Amino acid sequence: MAEKHVSSFVAVSKKYLLCLFSFILALFILSWFFLLPSTDRPNFIDHSLLTNAFRSTTDSGSSHSWNQKNVEPLLGSRGGGGDEETAQEKVAVKEVKCNVHNENNTEPLKVFMYDLPSQFHFELLDWIPQAGSVWPDLRTKIPAYPGGLNLQHSIEYWLTLDLLASETPGFPRAGSAIRIRNSSEADVIFVPFFSSLSYNRYSKVNPHQKKSKNKLLQQKLVKFVISQREWKRSGGRNHVILAHHPNSLLQARMKLWPAMFILADFGRYPPNIANVEKDVIAPYKHVIRSYVNDLSNFDNRPILLYFQGAIYRKAGGHVRQELFYLLKDEKDVHFQFGSVKNNGINKASKGMHSSKFCLNIAGDTPSSNRLFDAIASHCVPVIISDDIELPYEDVLDYSQFCIFVRASDAIKGKFLMNLIRGIGKDEWTRMWQKLKEVEHFFEFQYPSKEDDAVQMIWQAVARKVPAMRMKIHKSMRFSRSLTRKHRELREVPTPSNFW
Repeated sequence: MAEKHVSSFVAVSKKYLLCLFSFILALFILSWFFLLPSTDRPNFIDHSLLTNAFRSTTDSGSSHSWNQKNVEPLLGSRGGGGDEETAQEKVAVKEVKCNVHNENNTEPLKVFMYDLPSQFHFELLDWIPQAGSVWPDLRTKIPAYPGGLNLQHSIEYWLTLDLLASETPGFPRAGSAIRIRNSSEADVIFVPFFSSLSYNRYSKVNPHQKKSKNKLLQQKLVKFVISQREWKRSGGRNHVILAHHPNSLLQARMKLWPAMFILADFGRYPPNIANVEKDVIAPYKHVIRSYVNDLSNFDNRPILLYFQGAIYRKAGGHVRQELFYLLKDEKDVHFQFGSVKNNGINKASKGMHSSKFCLNIAGDTPSSNRLFDAIASHCVPVIISDDIELPYEDVLDYSQFCIFVRASDAIKGKFLMNLIRGIGKDEWTRMWQKLKEVEHFFEFQYPSKEDDAVQMIWQAVARKVPAMRMKIHKSMRFSRSLTRKHRELREVPTPSNFW
């Protein structure tokens, strides 16, 4: 009787285990079925690498108010009214974002900014210092930046405004970086020289001058920066210097090269002065208007391939000339000379908004503003520039929304047109959708918004900090054993032994 009971118990146990195993197997198959569709292809941007620190900050207890009327003319081209959120709702949203930030324990980039005399920055915009301050009061009128092509290299203006806003109570802004007052606690040291504006406005020598104002400012800048204890302490490695215009900082760059440069490309720099290891590539500010509420599609963009600009260029720009003769008679292709004169910017804006693909061809340097005009127009960029470096490419996959063609292939007979005509409606639509998803990464605006160009540049700088800090720490290994004389020599590195 006992044996019968035991065998019966064993049979029940086997049935129970079999059912349990079947249930677990079914759950596993179901979970795999639901997860599989979300992993069919890699995401075109690696969000895990983006620094989303201090997304928004407010100081609701401040007595200072933010005068939006004085800021609106300076906003980037991503305008937009129709926001019906109340002030209380906006504050609530910002508080939620700050709570998420605290839970993730992610900190903003800590930036120490030199209080350079205003002649190096806002005085170049004809701003007159008030009450002995070298900085404008952001709660009142903000100095306007000149329009036209000047805007494309205006990043020093937007980054400086963002740092000033970070310490202005009650000012709404995104915050991947904040200004701090103790340089020993800073991740980087920011040098607020408007170098591109200085070149654009003051590089010509007046009749009564021996040197241009631009050269004189560079000389003063070098003298100031290398005399600072912050520079001597790090050999300049942790300094951030902006030289976005390819011709800006031509003299000073040879003495300030240990710093982290923020550039448009490396076209006019030897690799021991600027390189992708230590420096940051930043986007141009697009000069044509953004395509707001873009309801276009493949069929109602009549121009297949668009280019308008200078055709005869130096250096790598010879490709433009060869492509002009190959494409000028092609059906559905617009390839013409153009400039900012005679309403050129508006014409280019209309043309790009009406085109499926927009050519971005190397000119005097590997990069041009045309790429960012195309992104703002949702016109799929066709990049023909073998040496181009692209902003945030360590986290952004440009192949998802751009076509890359080697220059040697582009000038082969019908190669380029066969490639473009071979891209069908579905593939173009997918890339067009991606452009609309990423366009905000390239928008400069004030106040800065989450993951716009200003915040993305700060995040790119932050990703350079660990390697930069390691260089500094290595350089300090034998500092205690150095004599004072040797230490002074060590603080003036040369390109041949620095990297």
